[in-house]
This record gives sequence, structure tokens and C-alpha cells, in this order.
Amino acid sequence: MRPVIVAGNWKMHTTPADAGELARTIGARTRVDGVTRVLCPPFVCLAAVRDALADPGVAAPDGSGVAVGAQNVHRERQGAYTGEVAASMLEGLATWVIVGHSERRQQFGETDEVVAAKLTRVIEAGLRPILCVGEQLEAREAGADVAATIVVDQVVNALRPNAGDALWSSGLVIAYEPVWAIGTGRNASGADAAAMADTIRRALRTVAGSVAGLGNGEDLTVLYGGSVSSSNIDEFMAEQAIDGALVGGASLKPDEMAAIVARAGLTARARAAATTA
Repeated sequence: MRPVIVAGNWKMHTTPADAGELARTIGARTRVDGVTRVLCPPFVCLAAVRDALADPGVAAPDGSGVAVGAQNVHRERQGAYTGEVAASMLEGLATWVIVGHSERRQQFGETDEVVAAKLTRVIEAGLRPILCVGEQLEAREAGADVAATIVVDQVVNALRPNAGDALWSSGLVIAYEPVWAIGTGRNASGADAAAMADTIRRALRTVAGSVAGLGNGEDLTVLYGGSVSSSNIDEFMAEQAIDGALVGGASLKPDEMAAIVARAGLTARARAAATTA
């Protein structure tokens, strides 16, 4: 059974003075069994969020807490890269890392090669990656086949250089985030997102020969990201191919996160019941 995951990407919001309290509030409001919760604050807030989430009041009834994730890492292990953060520097601060977010690709020129190198560093550091992939608006408007080709290339180009046992044992998660749906208030339909999730799993099979445990790709966890909110989460969680969400702006709002995680919990319970039936 694939896990159900809700990850919140706070982007360039919050400060060390207020991030801890926000994280604690969200943790306490999202205590739902069966849902893996992750909060990804800015680098300067990692310690504050880590400490706040150590509060036992954020644990779900099943004992699971809230994990901390970073939003980015550098592609090199160390060096003269002023202002950058290496994966090894996150030890003790985070256990997850977002890699290849569309804003990094579009605003900072991250190529597939750079994303692949960052994924390598995350795996080396023993962190759990959330690899983001997705097409721009012109590709979507050109047709589903064009969009799928772009996403498949992103998946294969990131994974093939990292193919090996360590990739799969890292707990790789892929987030499908159509660029045209991020921060725009638009979102893909549940059916569109599910179709792309299936495409991503098929793409995984192109590198599966050298990745132990991949099988046919059906075990890969795929999230949807792109203007996720409490008003549309049901459409995505109703799709069997979707395993959760990478939430942007709504992850800064406790009420929104509470509703999103609650809906994800329904999917988690349904999957658990089907497994034991």
C-alpha cells in the first residue's frame, strides 16, 4: 500500500520568530492517522520548526509526528558557493528535501542535469527526496501527448543518473506540479493529474532495470501540486493514482491544512481497509 503524504511548501514566507508557532498550530490541527505530514519552511526557519514539531501535541493518534523538509539544496557537496546550502548541512534540521520545484527551474534556470545532481546529493545525505516535475502552459495547450513527453523526460533525466539501490531505498516521492497551475489559482483536473501520475510510473520503468525494488513502478508515491486547497483536494484524493499533495500557499493556513489532511486521511483509511479486506 502506497503511503498518503501531505507536504507543505512555505516558500519564502515566515521568519524564525513566527514559523515555530505556525508549525505547532498546523501540527496540532492535522493529527490524522495514516497521513505522513511534512512541513518545508525557509532555511532560516528549519531549527525553529524542528523544535516546535518536537511538541508531543502534534503527534497523531497512531504516534506519527510531523517531519521537516528543506525546499532546496546545492548540487555540490561543498565549495565556494556563497549563499548556498549543501545537503550535508541539513543533518539534524530536516529529513526531507524538495528537488526541482518549478520555481527553481523557471526562476533560477535549473536544468534537468542540475536537478539530477541535486537528487544525488539528497540521496547521499540520507534525506528523502520529493522530486518535482511538470509542464508549462504552452505544452499543456499543445496536447496531452506533448505534456506527457516533457514530464517523462524530466523524470528519466533526473532518475537515470541516480539509478541504483540507493535511489529506491531513499523513499523517493515524485510530485506532479503543472507549472501553469502554481500560484495562479488554476489547477489540473483530478483525471488529468491521475493520467500524468500513471505516465510518471510508466516512465519509471525505463530506468527500473537498474533500480532494485522498482518492479513495475506501481509502488512509486506520486503527489499532486498546483494551487491545492481545501476546495479541490477531494477531486485529487478521489483518484487512486494520486497519493497526496504538495501544498503551496494553503500550507500557511491552519484551517486549510486541517481540511486537506482530513480529506487525505479518508483515503488513507480506505486504502488500509481495502488491504485488510
